[in-house]
Amino acid sequence: MNFLDYLARTTRNWTIFAIGFRPFYLLAALGMVVLIPLWLWSLHNGWLPASGLAPMFWHAHEMLFGVMGAVIVGFLFTAVRTWTGLQTPLGGELASFALVWLSARVAAILASAPVFFFLDIIFLPAAALRLADILWIAGNLRNLPVAGLLGGLGIVNLAFHLSVAGVLKASPLIYLHAGLSVLTVIVSLIAGRVIPFFTSNATGRQIVVPIWVDYAAISSTSAGLLSWVVGGASVLTAVLLLVAGCVHALRLWYWQPFAGRRNPILWALPLAYIWIPIALLLIAISPWLAGAATAGVHAMTVGATGGLVIAMMTRTARGHTGRPLKASKPEVFAYTAMFLAAALRVIAPALSPQLHTTTFYLAGAFLVAAFSIYVLVFAPWLFAPRVDGRAD
Repeated sequence: MNFLDYLARTTRNWTIFAIGFRPFYLLAALGMVVLIPLWLWSLHNGWLPASGLAPMFWHAHEMLFGVMGAVIVGFLFTAVRTWTGLQTPLGGELASFALVWLSARVAAILASAPVFFFLDIIFLPAAALRLADILWIAGNLRNLPVAGLLGGLGIVNLAFHLSVAGVLKASPLIYLHAGLSVLTVIVSLIAGRVIPFFTSNATGRQIVVPIWVDYAAISSTSAGLLSWVVGGASVLTAVLLLVAGCVHALRLWYWQPFAGRRNPILWALPLAYIWIPIALLLIAISPWLAGAATAGVHAMTVGATGGLVIAMMTRTARGHTGRPLKASKPEVFAYTAMFLAAALRVIAPALSPQLHTTTFYLAGAFLVAAFSIYVLVFAPWLFAPRVDGRAD
């Protein structure tokens, strides 16, 4: 019996591997809880991971391609089953994906650069190909671009590694920005599916968004961020990103964000999404305002992506474990902590440069607190069957 057969037999009846979101949401949350303090400690003590990545590159890579990659794959392994009616990876196959992801995270810290390279470049393309195969068999061509974007994120990850190794001459920072850009488009696409749907279901309101608004949001964001990655800060980039930011704000308005103001599990999503137009605006004005690009990157990563992730992870876990779609007090604290972390990373350094170090560590503490709550509240649920007796 080979290892994969053994893994399949061993995990066949494990509830944690019954559906995609269960292992990957938990792994992503644990990744945040472990990696953020380790990164802050490395900065303070001058420690380098065994893979040789500089602390800033290691941190950015693990957040973008590691943690966020896990969240997106977990979401898509769950959503594509609903979209197509076909089975997505579960049991031993799902455990294999989770093992590859976890091995890469450990390798970044403890293994040599070649080992990390080999393990890390497998996960995203393999997940994208598996999803594309399911969508193709189901004839669900409408959602194939999502799998394509996930594959694109994997290609950018490969380019990052080749840049670090000196094979590609461009700075690794370029590929981190490219990865952030692809991630932003993926998050924008997914948000456009779930936020109006959740709000409409919970409030009974009819939410109609003109199709041109959705297309304009995705296309203008893609064009603006591509210009930023390829051409850097310029007037053209600024114009494209300003247009994109305005369209995202209009899109959010059509979603009727105040309809869910009394329900934290609803308002957490638009509260996070509002960081997208803020981020695009900050990157747009970066040629004329020092520090705006860095603030924009953190608005996108901590505010928009982090906020949407914690909100989606809690809602998905509640819905798919048969629990009420009503956030508990700890979850509300987690949403608030994510927003405060974003505000500290984006706003506080500009208001008081002298407090930069303090706000830096405080933002990290809020991030760790938010995802620690997820682990403490949801981990027992993720290992247990649905409370309503239904199959996952």
